[in-house]
Amino acid sequence: MNVFGVTDVGRVRRDNQDSFAIRQIGEEAVLLVVCDGMGGARAGSVASSVAVEAFMQAVEAALAGGLPEDLALREQMLCEACRTANENVHRLSLENREYDGMGTTLVAALAAPGSVCFVNVGDSRGYVLSNSSIHQVTVDHSLVQLLVERGEITPAQARVHPQKNLITRALGVDSQVECDVIWLEPAPGSRLLLCSDGLSNVLDDETLLSLCAGHGTPEELCRTMLELTLERGAPDNVTVVLAQL
Repeated sequence: MNVFGVTDVGRVRRDNQDSFAIRQIGEEAVLLVVCDGMGGARAGSVASSVAVEAFMQAVEAALAGGLPEDLALREQMLCEACRTANENVHRLSLENREYDGMGTTLVAALAAPGSVCFVNVGDSRGYVLSNSSIHQVTVDHSLVQLLVERGEITPAQARVHPQKNLITRALGVDSQVECDVIWLEPAPGSRLLLCSDGLSNVLDDETLLSLCAGHGTPEELCRTMLELTLERGAPDNVTVVLAQL
């Protein structure tokens, strides 16, 4: 499985509060995670990096005996890793006044032959792409998403809403957090895209599909998406991870 990820501070921000990680699991599976921190420059970067590290360590410890065949056990493992990451970030926010109120989004995917399990908290996103279609797998935990679901605004209006960056769920803010879990069986040749909102707020689904529809390695496509985001102003940190199934 070919995988690549990249992160950039963008054109406006002074600090990069995004973090990501990629881990190969055995010969055929891969674990991907993207976090977008909040709570001030230093606190946001601490929250995202701590969450990524805690999440990865929890999954790797659970996989010491190998990847379980039982899909329910894989799901439980990922949910437990989210809880561990939440506890670590929340504990730090209580112990250090500088980190008071910090938190982070998290989107992760465990891809193995025949199935992919996504987990997410916040508004960082997971997509599945083919040469002709794009599907946003995750649902944003955000104010504008709630307004869209209530029929109060359209998805197009949500993209330019002044409160589009207000999220309704994040790791580390409270002692407990609930993550969404989504299972998929992508067709062979599909691509998994995980990103922070620094990418998805600038490049819409049609643009992402257009950029990824042709040939190109995950590294080439990630760099192309990043370059276009930077060309369009990149008002936030940008992180993109792409896996070719």
